[in-house]
Order: sequence, then C-alpha cells, then structure tokens
Amino acid sequence: MLAFLVIALSLYGLINFYIGRRGAQALAAYPTARTVFLAFFIAMVLAYPLGRVLMGLAKGFPTAPLIKAGSFHMVVMLYGFLGVVLVDLARLANAFFSFLPKSFTERPGAAGLVLFVVIAGSTAAAIIGGAINAARPRTVELAWSIPKKAGPLDRVTVVLLSDLHLGSLVGRGRLEKTVARINALEPDIVLMPGDIVDESVTEKIEAGFSEVMRRIRAPLGVFAVPGNHEFYSGLDRNLACLRACGITVLEDQAVLVADAFAVAGRKDPSALRPGEARVPIREILSRSGLDGRRPVILLDHQPRRLEEASEAGVDVQLSGHTHAGQLFPLDIINKKVWELNWGALQKGRTRYYVTSGVGTWGPPVRTGSRSEIVRLRLAFGD
Repeated sequence: MLAFLVIALSLYGLINFYIGRRGAQALAAYPTARTVFLAFFIAMVLAYPLGRVLMGLAKGFPTAPLIKAGSFHMVVMLYGFLGVVLVDLARLANAFFSFLPKSFTERPGAAGLVLFVVIAGSTAAAIIGGAINAARPRTVELAWSIPKKAGPLDRVTVVLLSDLHLGSLVGRGRLEKTVARINALEPDIVLMPGDIVDESVTEKIEAGFSEVMRRIRAPLGVFAVPGNHEFYSGLDRNLACLRACGITVLEDQAVLVADAFAVAGRKDPSALRPGEARVPIREILSRSGLDGRRPVILLDHQPRRLEEASEAGVDVQLSGHTHAGQLFPLDIINKKVWELNWGALQKGRTRYYVTSGVGTWGPPVRTGSRSEIVRLRLAFGD
C-alpha cells in the first residue's frame, strides 16, 4: 500500500506539474490571467489529498466540498493532460514539417491564449456534460429464459444495480432517488454485485443509509456481494453497514430463494490474503447443499474468468466493477482489459451481464459510458 501511494502521488504531482507549467506558459503574455490560473490550479490540485487527510485526522471537519472539488479536478487532469500532449506533439511535428500558419506561430502570446481557451473550454464542457450524464441513469430492460424448473415460480423480475459508491460524493440524496427508481420497476428481488459503499462509514452515516435502503420493496429480498471498495475502506465495518440496511451479504455463500432458485455470491479477489486462492464456484454451491437442479444466479463483482461460471453450471452471472470505462478515452482501454466490460454475453448455457453501474468512482462524471439500472425478467422452465 505504501509503494502504491508513493507511485500514485508521484504521478499525480508530475502530471499536474506538466499541465500547470504548460498553462502558465500559454498565458505568459497575460500576467494577471497567469497568476489567477496558477492560484486556482494549485488550489484544485491540493483539494483532494487535503480533503482525504483531513477526513482521517479531523473527525467532523466538513471535508466533502474539498473532496468533491478535487474529484472534478481528476477530469481536468485527464483532459488537460491529453490536450497539452496533443499541442506539444503538434509543435514537434511543425518543427519538422512546418504545416502551421506563420500568422499563428509568429504570435506566441495570442496563440497561447487561444490554445488555453480551447483546452480549458473543452474540458469544462466535458465536465458539465459528463456530470449531467452521470446523474441521469437509464433503465436497461432484459428478458431471458432459463431451461430449468424453479419450483413454484415460472418467472421472476430482478433489478440489478452495482457501484453506487456511497460516501462523500454520493450521499443520501442520490440514494433516495435510486431507491425510488428501484421501487418503480416493481422488482421481486434486488441484486447488487458490489461497491455499494465507497469508504468506511460512521454510525451516523450508516443510520441515514439504512433508513433509505429499507424502503426498497422486493418481496424476495435484497442480496449483495462486497466489491473491492468495501474492502479498501474497511470490510467488516462496511459489511455491517450493508446488513444494517437490510441487505443479505453473500461471501462465498449460496442461498435458496423461495424454494425456487439459488443466489450465490463470491468473495472479491481484493479481500484475499497473500497466497490465498478463490473458493471455486462448484465448491460454493456444493457446500451450500445445491445440486444444480434449481437455477443459479451468481453475483461476482469483477467479471474475471467468465468460463468458471459456465463450467460450474451457473445459469446467470451478474457483475459490475468496470463502469464501462466511465471516462473517454479510458473506455477504449477498458474494452481491451475485460472480456466483457459491459453488456450481455452467453457462453454455453450461461448468460452474463456486466452493468456499468448506477454511480461513479472519483468524479461524478461519465463521458465514456452511461449510468444504469437493469431490470431483468427471468422466465424458468423448458
């Protein structure tokens, strides 16, 4: 963890130094604007780390505004860095091929101002549009058939949502809207494959979240698995919060619901001790007394090694974690990392869905994907 922090803070500092230096150079002919830019930029650079430190050291200190401002700065970092790199590459190419008009290159002061305004304006537009996009989750409708009998049930309506990331940036107000959306979809059961809580919660925060979560109307219950963020911010405390919210938490466990179908949940790989292997899906099902005759829905936060579920006879696997990239162009990289980074897939008789999540991590901005809640109508039988 120490090595990770050193590397992360070093990259954070270097990227911001590069952006800040280039911005100051672009405004060199305008001293007042340059000073204002540097003062504002440095304040934004310091906001997120300062907010996190104060959160840990000064309990009760109003750190949310600092953390929120700093989270938006992450988007400034991404698009500011990309913009400055493109400008520097263009300047380098122009040194060899001289394709830029002399009216532009011979007036560095005016050219610098134009480039600064273009990059800053484009970044601001991306933040505003991405924030609006992130705050308006869509509803994805799916209808699947499973060729297994489910006892007394012939169909069930599942509402799937993941990656709420409740905490400093996603609070009670957003949770209330999400719960209202869930109830409007009239689920029989609600399934949450991880990252519901983003940081360790206090008893006061837990009470607020619990009061809202318990408004979910799902006759067959609400089930969840922890994700990597529940582990990073204190697994035991966060799982206690989820249970206080009326959620059944599954860690390498499976339960039979309404004597009809099974819901299984895997422990996230982030929670494993060094050298510890994941419990095989077959073992989770067998030690829970399930023989494969009933349909099985698996919750696994990270969509790794999808073939495991198919080999274990799972009928449906539901995952999250990827955010479908969240920010362009990271979504392009995201597609290369995961076999299925978003959407539906079928392997053999197993159906998979990886949701982009209803919340966001870091900045409450989406420029590379949409927030979503999924309503899955499952039909059982031949």
